[in-house]
Amino acid sequence: MNEKISLLVENIERSIIGKRQVILKLMAALLSGGHVLIEDVPGVGKTRLVTALSQSVSGTCSRIQFTPDLMPSDITGFTMINPRTGETEFRAGAAMCNFLLADEINRASPKAQSALLEIMEELQISVDGTTHRLPVPFMALATQNPVETYGTYHLPEAQMDRFMMKISIGYPDRSEEIQLLGGNFGKAVELAPVMTLDDILELRRQAESVRVAESVKSYIVGIVTATRESEYTLLGASPRGSIALYSAARSYALINGRDFAVPEDVKNIATEVLAHRLMLSPKGKSTFGTCEAAMADILAKTPVPTE
Repeated sequence: MNEKISLLVENIERSIIGKRQVILKLMAALLSGGHVLIEDVPGVGKTRLVTALSQSVSGTCSRIQFTPDLMPSDITGFTMINPRTGETEFRAGAAMCNFLLADEINRASPKAQSALLEIMEELQISVDGTTHRLPVPFMALATQNPVETYGTYHLPEAQMDRFMMKISIGYPDRSEEIQLLGGNFGKAVELAPVMTLDDILELRRQAESVRVAESVKSYIVGIVTATRESEYTLLGASPRGSIALYSAARSYALINGRDFAVPEDVKNIATEVLAHRLMLSPKGKSTFGTCEAAMADILAKTPVPTE
């Protein structure tokens, strides 16, 4: 593994036990400049994972607890008149940071959720006709609970498509949970930064230089095309999904210490990148139940290049 990334992963593992593969996929999104939706049941460490990442990098972090009364201006900021000078000035909202944690994102109204659309796609905020660029790097990390839907608002497809990945943490296994009981993991853990923002930008430049053979590019397009042509889907992955899978595969290769991507990089990350972009048909719902299961079937049937 890349030495700097290994140091970052090990630092996060001081707070999160036994979830290295989840952390590596989060790293792939970070190095690709993407945003992540963490969807899982309560108590498995969603917020803790995001907090550990933000503490491990020497950047600024803001947390917004999404509630029904949240206003778009709380996220984007607003323009006000300075009573001393009589001039208008911009007061930045919570999104003006490097790492934005949108906790329980589906509990805010669609009006508040829509404030994130420009932020996530254009990396900027437009208020009263003036555009304000976000700090670089910027990453939005959102959490939501999939089992309790009372008082929540479904995330629109346009917003789901802006998340590079949707990941789940899952329950720990027996030995890991015993280890949790013996440590201080029930309490907040303060982590020291082990990576600077310049380090992140340098790793992103390295990821962009990772070589991808034409056969691997064809493999990516073949997977995405299969999501659109399958009888089990009403809506397949968009071209934004193709680009996201391509970028994530290059970052995953860099994480594993290679300057070239292989089909396994694509296969290991494809479900997290594409599944949340799909909409199953009635036949797909009855056959697979979830988009992740349908995605696994597509990956199993798509020929893997061997050259």
